[in-house]
Amino acid sequence: MDMSQQQLADAVKVSRQTISAVEKGDYNPTIKLCIAICKVLGKTLDELFWEE
Repeated sequence: MDMSQQQLADAVKVSRQTISAVEKGDYNPTIKLCIAICKVLGKTLDELFWEE
């Protein structure tokens, strides 16, 4: 999506640094945060967080 880290962070009520750490794999988010991110981005948990 055309969304900055800050915009996503604001939408799910976390810091931009948290979003950055999730993207880099340096932070293991709670299921609550994962679901919030999925809802904002219109994706499923599998689409965003499942590694094949």
